[in-house]
Amino acid sequence: MSDAPPPPPGDLPPPGWAASQPPPGKKRRVWPWVLLGLLLLFAGGCIAVIATIATMVDDDDADRTVTVKYGVTGDAKDVTIAYTTWRDGKASSNTVSDAPLPWRKEVDTTGFAKGGSLTVTTGASGGTATCSVTVDSGEPQTATASGRFATATCDDF
Repeated sequence: MSDAPPPPPGDLPPPGWAASQPPPGKKRRVWPWVLLGLLLLFAGGCIAVIATIATMVDDDDADRTVTVKYGVTGDAKDVTIAYTTWRDGKASSNTVSDAPLPWRKEVDTTGFAKGGSLTVTTGASGGTATCSVTVDSGEPQTATASGRFATATCDDF
């Protein structure tokens, strides 16, 4: 840099005079685009899961009636039970709070789709709870929860 005085207004600066740099351009924020991309991926994943479940009813199974037997046994006192039932190919979720054990539910359904669930959660008093799901006369799916606020899930039956 030189020690020359600044040029008068309207004149060109003398040789060796360093002009100030123009201010940097406004930076674009990247995080909104990343967030939008993640949101679109999540929405696409949800749509894919729904489409997969919706197509899991085979043509042979669409008109067949099946019996689904739900059961929870154990010594836990304050359990919460959440389960999926199927009616005419549509799923609905149900919840039973503070259910006394043993607990049983049997549902005859048409248009059964694979992918249901039975979840049991023990309460503050703890204990043990075992869930069991049987479709028709097949092998039961079982899982066991032990302790306070423990969860067992029988799913994809």
